[in-house]
Amino acid sequence: MDLGLKGRAFVVTGGSDGLGLATAHRLAGEGAGVVVCGRDEKRLSRAVSSLDGLPGRAVGVRADVRQVADLERLVDRALEQFGRLDGIMNNAGAAAAGSFEGLGDGEILADHELKVMAMVRLTRAALPHLKERGGAVLNSLAVSAKAPVAGSLPTSASRAAGLAWTKAMAQELAPTGVRVNAILIGYVDSDQWVRAAERSGQEYGAFTAALAERLRIPMGRLGRAEEFADVASFLLSPRASYVTGASVNVDGGFSPVP
Repeated sequence: MDLGLKGRAFVVTGGSDGLGLATAHRLAGEGAGVVVCGRDEKRLSRAVSSLDGLPGRAVGVRADVRQVADLERLVDRALEQFGRLDGIMNNAGAAAAGSFEGLGDGEILADHELKVMAMVRLTRAALPHLKERGGAVLNSLAVSAKAPVAGSLPTSASRAAGLAWTKAMAQELAPTGVRVNAILIGYVDSDQWVRAAERSGQEYGAFTAALAERLRIPMGRLGRAEEFADVASFLLSPRASYVTGASVNVDGGFSPVP
């Protein structure tokens, strides 16, 4: 199915690897221009190189999403390179989980700054341009936003706040033609599981199969980055023109909350 992304332009934060890079691949593969950002210059360069040869063009910008000026620069670069901005994906943010009693104020505030305020600030910077074209905002969260468990703070709290922002912004911005949705991930293949398998001395496939069984993931496996990217690209596309305020689980049925 043609998603209607050819010639459109997007900003993807946390786009130098993982789910962000997978989404950038899908968008560029559909002919869209993509600005990806990351803090590690070498990793960012490798990411942009991996996007070479696709129908759409990719631009890498070294940026720290905790800095307002860097977020504004991402929007400016999209406009400079592509002359338009049709959507943003707020994807930056590493897992930060531990027990409540072990958390200090600094850790809680830092996580909120990275995962919530960066989302708010990039959306604010992009909004005038998204209004021009009926664009889309996609917030990458986690299923713990709906069903937090012990030991998942402060990430669960930040993700839950992101979910609340998603729904409230969607209702407020719908009359302007701007859609706001969230995609909630479960357990996905990533380098952290590769390293964990190496430490355990197990073959990766056997390790992840055992992990999926222990976690009771109904589909019996971890997700793949490209599966996330397919859903993300659809939600950013004009094919999802009547979808706003939605929170879509991409978790193999793991979350008890739909």
